Amino acid sequence: MLMKEQLHEAWRTNNKINLLFIELISDEDMNKTLSMRGRTIYQQLAHLHNVRVQWLDIVAKDIYKKSTVISKDASVEKEILFEAFEGSGKGIEEFIDKSWEREGKVSSFKKGLIPFISYFIAHESHHRGNILLTLKQIGVKIPDELKWGIWDWNKF
Repeated sequence: MLMKEQLHEAWRTNNKINLLFIELISDEDMNKTLSMRGRTIYQQLAHLHNVRVQWLDIVAKDIYKKSTVISKDASVEKEILFEAFEGSGKGIEEFIDKSWEREGKVSSFKKGLIPFISYFIAHESHHRGNILLTLKQIGVKIPDELKWGIWDWNKF
């Protein structure tokens, strides 16, 4: 597998894990919070999508124009969140292709494309960890598919 394809695969896997969170966390639990700055689980997930969109505004205005920000005060609508992640996930994939054609250059991110995508994956993993900790601390039994599935990148 070529390096560009591997980068796409890493990004898709990261996004599929986010979609798994959306699928397996109940609407009721999406409204829970113990995390930093009091964000609910839903708000943390919306934040991940919104950070992607904010970066697309900086690095690829043409892709950004296809995106929608989720209000931080929005009520829990998992379908909207799911669609947003699918859309911003594809937007980042499109950006990977565009940047790849420019030898991995990313405006406003001097280290280049692979560190840029790594930044997203690290940021999103950090929040997924906060979400799992919140669920654990409020006494929600985390489904094994979520608890252990986040580590099985070969299945995605």
